[in-house]
Amino acid sequence: MHDIGFVIAGFAVGLIVGLTGVGGGSLMTPILIFFFGIKPYMAVGTDLLFAAFTKAGGTVSLMKKRLVPWRVVGQLCSGSIPASLITLYVLHSVGPAGAEVQKLMTTTLGCALLLTAAATLFKAMRMRKPPLRVMDQQGSVTSVGETDAAMRARHWSLPVLFGALIGTLVTITSVGAGAIGVTVLLVLFPLLPLPRIIAADIAYAVPLTLVAGLGHASLGSVDWELLLKLLAGSLPGIWIGAQLIHKTPERVVRSLLALLLAYAGTKLIAV
Repeated sequence: MHDIGFVIAGFAVGLIVGLTGVGGGSLMTPILIFFFGIKPYMAVGTDLLFAAFTKAGGTVSLMKKRLVPWRVVGQLCSGSIPASLITLYVLHSVGPAGAEVQKLMTTTLGCALLLTAAATLFKAMRMRKPPLRVMDQQGSVTSVGETDAAMRARHWSLPVLFGALIGTLVTITSVGAGAIGVTVLLVLFPLLPLPRIIAADIAYAVPLTLVAGLGHASLGSVDWELLLKLLAGSLPGIWIGAQLIHKTPERVVRSLLALLLAYAGTKLIAV
């Protein structure tokens, strides 16, 4: 029964990700811990590679549409990858299965879920669309997504620092690169159109989750059989969600999802 349950869980998470764009980590990791009794360190490690494979497919699709702002992705990765490697070194030193590390993971995961819930609710209620066109230096109107100004942060160090914070958070909890990432990127790059914001968030998460996931695998924190079962359900789920994205009340779905994430986060902190 667990085998079917894992496939169904993968499908459900894939469907919600396809409908809302919220990162699978904020959903899959709590499901594995609460519903299937998977140890937190094993849930985090497996979910990281789950996210890497699913988001890689999304990145390829976005690349074909030329939506990925690689300059932004590079800035984020310059902070997130080193931070992930440092965090993995610390986990390797202390051991991921220790009681204190498990407690740190669940508490940090709970806080990350509460932040994700707040970010998801903010996006549902207050999100504004950046301008589609702006005036360039020559005084002519151009697509805002193609200007250097759109891909320039308020300060050069902010994407690197944000990337480092998310890299650490994702490596410990597998959560952080989804709703939190999109919300912060909207603040850092206010002129960048929303589709390119989402594309940047998905693209930079691929190398981050791959590095963190392989690092966890080297620690023995990945269940490969479980990973295959989750992917078997999530890939069709993401495809169906993407087809239904314009037929569902996004604000209602995001609001309900925010409440669910807040509930899960509160339970994890109380564990």
